[in-house]
Amino acid sequence: MDALKALHERVSAPRLSAPPPSGDVLANIQKAAFRAADHGRMRPWRFLVLEGEGLNALGELFVRAEETKNGALSDKERERALARPLRAPMVVVAIASPKSNQKVPEIEQVISTGAAVQNMITAAYAQNVGAIWRTGDYAYDKVVMAGLGLQEAEKIVGFLYLGTMDFMPPPAPEAAVSEYFQSWP
Repeated sequence: MDALKALHERVSAPRLSAPPPSGDVLANIQKAAFRAADHGRMRPWRFLVLEGEGLNALGELFVRAEETKNGALSDKERERALARPLRAPMVVVAIASPKSNQKVPEIEQVISTGAAVQNMITAAYAQNVGAIWRTGDYAYDKVVMAGLGLQEAEKIVGFLYLGTMDFMPPPAPEAAVSEYFQSWP
């Protein structure tokens, strides 16, 4: 797919099934992260790739986070938390891992990690792989972060769900681009 077509037409795919991306397709998605804007070429990120039992373990971690925050869960609440990672056959946890650098503030490194994720979802779309970038409370939860082995300075930028699209999502509505770009001064 042409790069501009992918950039102009990419949409999130909320319903994903097996198989997950693999081989060259997955390698292309992963390589795309490294073309993100990255002041100082610091590569201030790392990614955890979860499939199979990893998805089940993430669901258990979500349950633990909910129980820590809210106490005992009902069966329905527990099932819901366990099922969240199973909405796709692969979840990539994108982690901003800032490095100490006087010229590159932490915020730039977190933004760079976000740019890496954006490149990954665009590369997925360009190869007909479904993708959706999710955050929610779990991305900011201390129990989840500790359970995934994050260091104190690290942050979850998002959970990138990847898989086969169950259907082609409708095109995104066109934006009134001129409303967002103005000449200055």
